[in-house]
Amino acid sequence: MTRQYFGTDGIRGTVGQAPITPDFVLRLAHAVGRVLKRSQARPTVLIGKDTRISGYMLESALESGFNSAGVDVVLLGPLPTPAVAYLTRSQRASLGVVISASHNPFDDNGIKFFSAQGSKLGDDWEREVEAVLEQPPVWAASAELGKTRRLDDAAGRYVEFCKSTFAADLTLKGVKIAVDAAHGAAYQIAPAVFHELGAEVVRIGCAPDGLNINREVGATHPQALVELVRQHGADYGVALDGDADRLQMVDGQGRLFNGDELLYLMVCERLERGEAVPGAVGTLMTNLAVELALKQLGVGFVRAKVGDRYVLEELERRKWLLGGESSGHLLALDRHSTGDGLVSALQVLQACARSGRSLAELLAEVRLFPQTLINVRLAPGQDWQTHAGLKAQREQAEAELGDSGRILIRASGTEPVLRIMVEAQDGALAQACAERMAQALAPR
Repeated sequence: MTRQYFGTDGIRGTVGQAPITPDFVLRLAHAVGRVLKRSQARPTVLIGKDTRISGYMLESALESGFNSAGVDVVLLGPLPTPAVAYLTRSQRASLGVVISASHNPFDDNGIKFFSAQGSKLGDDWEREVEAVLEQPPVWAASAELGKTRRLDDAAGRYVEFCKSTFAADLTLKGVKIAVDAAHGAAYQIAPAVFHELGAEVVRIGCAPDGLNINREVGATHPQALVELVRQHGADYGVALDGDADRLQMVDGQGRLFNGDELLYLMVCERLERGEAVPGAVGTLMTNLAVELALKQLGVGFVRAKVGDRYVLEELERRKWLLGGESSGHLLALDRHSTGDGLVSALQVLQACARSGRSLAELLAEVRLFPQTLINVRLAPGQDWQTHAGLKAQREQAEAELGDSGRILIRASGTEPVLRIMVEAQDGALAQACAERMAQALAPR
């Protein structure tokens, strides 16, 4: 059974259009509540949200849906996605729910779920929920309806958790950090974490109004952080996205470092401390230079499908701890059960503080390969997988690239577009190979 509503990261869409409407969200919560009650007599669910104006409406719908199924609700207010995962685990709740569309504009929103262990739930659970959604509701009797309360110190609890992941023998005193919270869920928490660890903090993207989340700030628009670092002479810059599970970092020279580089640094830091790192997990988009650099260190590397849930699944299957995406979703399972932008930033800053070296110095051995990405619109019914011209050009490109490059061709999941990516030490060669393959698909 395929999933109708759930995508790679929960349910997401434009507010006011199906399925992100209050009536559907109420039905969704009711269905989830019924699934929970199959194994628990009185489940408790935590609900957090980012700063989108639609969060108020969707929070009320979720609350009503859960209560109507006999499920108790604890409201957390605006809080990063990884904070909800942490509190779900620490509060021994049955489920964590996040109202967020992550890095999307304010007029999108979504719902995602965390298990009692603080990890993303699998496809089978989502299919079970969708099956119940197709059934008529079963309203709880009045005496069995769920109740709702608010956890007033949720943000403070999470601040302390973040600080606990930074080495107790280190401090950020004397360090100036520029923080960009994307006008999102970490707008108060991120500055507090770095300040309480001793850093001087300057900030941008920390004044949400319900409509400005991710607008020209945050991890998807890092130029604002680069400019803030240069303007204030900061030592580091930390950019988060709207729900603070994604990270980009900038050094004092204004150089931007992506998730691939930061994953490599986290591996190196653990190796230098004498910890065993059998392997790390990236995605199909992880830069080849990082894969080769990790292998030189004797660290295994495997690629998962794009999406942090697939990175997590691969880590759990192999019993490894470190993984991530180029976009800045990083996983350190010895620190948290899910991707966490703040915790990941602290792991990077810990490496710098412990070594006395800058980000550029720590990453001197890694030079990312240039990537060329071309999107080719497919004609209706066009079968690219059996296209002789594309096949011939790909074989020629693979021969030219050898071990110094790679090709990734994949269809978009949302539009009739084929994405052709070529990566190589020689940027001009990558460009030429990608263009030849794209031209092979062009109508004659």
